[in-house]
Amino acid sequence: MINIGDKAPELLGRDEEGREIRMSDYKGKRLVLYFYPKDLTSGCTAEACSFRDQRDLLLQKGMEIVGVSVDNARQHQKFKEKHGLNFPLIADVDHQLVEQFGVWQEKSMYGRKYMGTVRTTFIIGPDGTVEQIIGPKQIKTKIHAEQILEDNGAA
Repeated sequence: MINIGDKAPELLGRDEEGREIRMSDYKGKRLVLYFYPKDLTSGCTAEACSFRDQRDLLLQKGMEIVGVSVDNARQHQKFKEKHGLNFPLIADVDHQLVEQFGVWQEKSMYGRKYMGTVRTTFIIGPDGTVEQIIGPKQIKTKIHAEQILEDNGAA
């Protein structure tokens, strides 16, 4: 599990185009690495669209965005095309990153227990160190990007 003060791993994974995403790609910038349960669901779509709509302001504040779910690259491509998403989505199909960050956990719905991604955002500093972790109870999907901007003095 990754905690505040820990270094993020260098290799994050591959995006929807098959490109490797590395922490060194964001050297000198802050990275908003957000984990979400599933493409094309209402909450995850609201969250992604919040980041899409606020991307320019986040970039002005020196922050880049990368989304992560266990969906495959093809599903990510559909999600990006349907909603005009303007940032990479890591296809963590082998669950390596979700497990490394500690967001692959037991969940429950209608009394049924299953493993899944717990919606969590990590703000990683320019030196690759985790500065902030925003947990599922704090995240408001429709305005998540605005929450980050506000928390980081940009609102």
